[in-house]
Amino acid sequence: MKTDQFPINGNEHASFNLLKSALDSSITGIIITDNNLPDNPIIYCNKAFEKLSGYHRSELIGRNCRFLQGRERDQKARKDLREAISKGESIVTEIRNYKRNGELFWNELHISPIKDDAGIVSHFVGVQNDVTRRKNAEENLIFERNAVEQKVKARTEELKANQEYLDGIVQTVRQGLLVLDPQLNVISANDFFFRTFKVENRDTIGKKLYKLGNGQWDIVGLKVLLEQLLPTNNPVLDFEVEHDFPHIGKKLMLLNAHRIELNGKYKDRILLAIEDITEYRAAEVRKDEFLSVSSHELKTPLTTIKGYYQTLNKLIGKDLSPKALNIFEKTGQQIERLQRIISDLLDMSRIETGNLELHKESLDFDQLISEVVTESRNLFPSHQILVQGKLGKTVLGDESQLVQVLHNLISNAIKYSPNEQKISIHLSEVSNFAKLSVTDYGLGIAMEDQKRIFDRFYRASDIQKHFPGMGVGLYISEQIILHHGGTLWVDSEPGKGATFSFTLPIATRKVNHE
Repeated sequence: MKTDQFPINGNEHASFNLLKSALDSSITGIIITDNNLPDNPIIYCNKAFEKLSGYHRSELIGRNCRFLQGRERDQKARKDLREAISKGESIVTEIRNYKRNGELFWNELHISPIKDDAGIVSHFVGVQNDVTRRKNAEENLIFERNAVEQKVKARTEELKANQEYLDGIVQTVRQGLLVLDPQLNVISANDFFFRTFKVENRDTIGKKLYKLGNGQWDIVGLKVLLEQLLPTNNPVLDFEVEHDFPHIGKKLMLLNAHRIELNGKYKDRILLAIEDITEYRAAEVRKDEFLSVSSHELKTPLTTIKGYYQTLNKLIGKDLSPKALNIFEKTGQQIERLQRIISDLLDMSRIETGNLELHKESLDFDQLISEVVTESRNLFPSHQILVQGKLGKTVLGDESQLVQVLHNLISNAIKYSPNEQKISIHLSEVSNFAKLSVTDYGLGIAMEDQKRIFDRFYRASDIQKHFPGMGVGLYISEQIILHHGGTLWVDSEPGKGATFSFTLPIATRKVNHE
C-alpha cells in the first residue's frame, strides 16, 4: 500500500509504517477498500489475506471483493453486504468464497466503515477469517440431524403403530420401571413396580416420587442418585440403595437412571429402573457361607487323608510294581491339588466376609522374590525363569500372602505357555512403589476376557477348554495386593503372551546386600 493513498503528513510516517507492519504480521486476513473510488476497490491487503485467498497482492489490488464469490452471485450474504455498504454501516456475515485454485472456503467477514472529518465514509476495513472447518462441521451436523430426525420420525410412526405390542413388552419386564418429569413426579409406572412394592396406580401416577406410600420413598440414597449424580452423569448405572419399607420390609435395590432429552411432548424425562436384588444378594451370602463352611469341613478329613498318605509313603517299599507306584504318586498329586482348592476357597471366603487378616512386617522384597523363584525353578525344571532388576528397599507386607501371589502368577505363566520354555520377571522402583511384572510368551488373553479375568470363578472360554481350574487364583491375588495398598493388572494380546504386574508401597528402610 502506498502512503499517498491516504492523506498522511510527514510526521505521521513512523506511526503509519508501524501500523502497516502490525497489519502485515496479523494472522487474520485484512483488506481496505476505497469508497471514494468507483466500485469500492481493494487498495490494501495483508499477507494473511493473500494466504487466505491464494491470490497475490498484485492480483487483488483494484478489484471489488465480489469476484471471490465466483459464480455464486445469489448468496443472501452478498445482498446484506451491499445494503450495509450503501448505508455506510458495519456488518458481520459469513459468505462462500473461492480461492485462486478454485477451492471453496467459508469466509467470516467483519466490515467496518472509516469516516473522514466530515463524517463521510471514505474507506471500509474488512477483517476476514477462514471458518471452513466449522461450517463444514455445522453442515454435517445439520445433515446428520436431519437424517436422525427422519429416522426418529419414521421410528415414531412405527412405534405408534405397535404401541400395544411395546406396552406389552414394558409390562413384562421383570424390573420396576418409572418415568419421571424434571420435578420427579411419576408420569408412568409398569405393573411389576406396582406388584413388587405393593402400591396402586391411583396412588402413584402424578405423585412426587418421594411422597409415594406416605413418604416411604423419601430415601436418602435415592435423593443422592436423582439430585446429585444424575444431573452430572448420564446415565447412572448399578447404584445400590437399601431401605426398610414399613409394609414390605427391607429391600436392597439396584437402580439405573437415564435422562431422556428429546424435543416435543416427551422433553426432559427421567427413566428409573428399579431391580429388587434382595433375594439375589441373600443367595450370594448363603453361597459364600456354604463355601466357607464346606471348605472348613473338608479341610479336617483332607488333613487326615494326607497324614495317612504320608505314613503309607514311608511304609511302602520300592518293590511295588511301576503301575502301583504311578497310582500312588498320582494320588499324592490329587491330594495336593485338593488342598490348594480348599485353601483358595477359604481365602476367598475370608475376603468376601472381610476377614482377610494381614500380618505386615518389613520385608526384603529382593530376597523374597529370589526365594520364590528358586522354589519355582525346582518345581518347574523344564522352564527357564529369568529375573531382571533389583529394588534394594523393603516393602511392608504379609510374607505368606505375597508369596502366594508370586507363586500364583509364576505358575499361571508357566501353565498357560505350554509350548514355551521361559518366563521373565522384572522388578523396578516406580515413584514410591515397587513394581513386579511376570511375563509369559504363551496364549495371551483377549480384550473381552481381560475385563473380567480378576472376577471370582471367571475363566476365559478358550482356556476353560484346555486347562483345569476354578478361576479364583487371580481374584485372590488381586484382593491381596489391594489389601496391601497396591494394584494388580494385566497387559496382553492374543497369541503374544501376557504380562501380569502389581505394585506395592515401598517402606522407608533400605536393604544392604552383602
